[in-house]
Amino acid sequence: MFRREALKQMMTWRDSLNRRPLILRGARQVGKTTLVNEFGKDFANYLSFNLERNTDKALLEMDLPTDDLVNTMFVRKGMRKKSGPTLVFIDEIQNSPSAVARLRYFFEDCPDLYVVAAGSLLENVVDVKASFPVGRVDFLPVRPCSFREFVSAIGKESQLAIMDRQELTNAFHTEYMSLFNQYFLVGGMPEVVQHYADNTDIIALTPIYSRLIRAYMDDVEKYSRSNKTSETVRYIIQNGWLQAGATITLGRFNGSEYQSREVGEAFRLLQKAMLLELVYPTVSALPPVLPEARRMPKLFWFDTGLVNYVGKVRKDIIGSEDAIFDLWKGRIAEQVVAQELLTLNYDINQKRAFWTKGKGGQGAEVDLLWMIDGDLLPIEVKAGHNSHLRSLHSFMDESNINVAVRVWSGPFSVDDVRTTEGRKNFRLINLPFYLVGNIEQVVKRYA
Repeated sequence: MFRREALKQMMTWRDSLNRRPLILRGARQVGKTTLVNEFGKDFANYLSFNLERNTDKALLEMDLPTDDLVNTMFVRKGMRKKSGPTLVFIDEIQNSPSAVARLRYFFEDCPDLYVVAAGSLLENVVDVKASFPVGRVDFLPVRPCSFREFVSAIGKESQLAIMDRQELTNAFHTEYMSLFNQYFLVGGMPEVVQHYADNTDIIALTPIYSRLIRAYMDDVEKYSRSNKTSETVRYIIQNGWLQAGATITLGRFNGSEYQSREVGEAFRLLQKAMLLELVYPTVSALPPVLPEARRMPKLFWFDTGLVNYVGKVRKDIIGSEDAIFDLWKGRIAEQVVAQELLTLNYDINQKRAFWTKGKGGQGAEVDLLWMIDGDLLPIEVKAGHNSHLRSLHSFMDESNINVAVRVWSGPFSVDDVRTTEGRKNFRLINLPFYLVGNIEQVVKRYA
């Protein structure tokens, strides 16, 4: 199995003087268990429990002092404790609210013990069932693979060094766009990426995608509080993928008969499962980002590969010269860029945003916004020329920064531009898709 970037974050957590029990957050099948198993190889003692198993669940729910519980864990696993650090992994912890609550006692009673927990829809447990150990745990989001992880997985890791020097990439632009199109098609689900790396067979991925969709539907429905919510969740998972990157209305979503309240409840549940995010606009070009919750949001799913699979557009991608912009009027281009942005950091509270002009703005909209060192960076995902970026020019007239980004299929370049209204000069970075993972370094260099 290829190494994930999140493993470095776990090592940083391991070495921290203020370490607390670590909760991995992420959708099912994004590789949380595999990540911890790899991490556990560096420990003298590694105890792994899955609370979908009744015996493991019963053990973690025993009313014992923490030291005695840890000793019992070794007995249950038939292991003799070795000299050196001990890692305890509690998988599917959402199945036991009392195990969630117990995390605080691991922190208070056994500070030398390394404890990692993972689970899907954990927020649902927190909301209604558990006394959550607020302030006594750390969080680490685990998301689908980034493009850079994909490149490493398929044996092209040597190419990353060149990508880190964007001025050298133009000589390899065609090759790198081909790599990104592969990533765009396959997506970032670790099992899918590994299978593609081993076989380079797109068709063979179909049963994996199908199994993932079925698992998400079954998993989320476990936590639905009404039959109507389950029905609406089922509809969104079956039919909502083609709305990726689109601005949506909740009421009668995607032509359905479901009302706004029903759709909103279903989307909230799917967001807790970290399968998607409803991204709301802001009307200010200055920080902080204040979402306008009364306006229509954009829908971004968590993995482009699944979007392409459910949307049945994989043949179109293979046969297109610029599939990222050709499909769905370019909305899938916003989807894949939004997905890459989330891989730039490990902030569990990270949210994406986009910009719309206030009243009278004649529909001006900037596709995505991203905070870099306190500045609000506008990102347009567009083909074409600078003169066609009217919304971006409008944003820059109101902004306090002098740099903007256009993500496209062309090679890397930087233009000095004057806004359409002539109010301001700014620097436009034309960033090819394969460099979105380097956006922060590039912006800091050219700002």
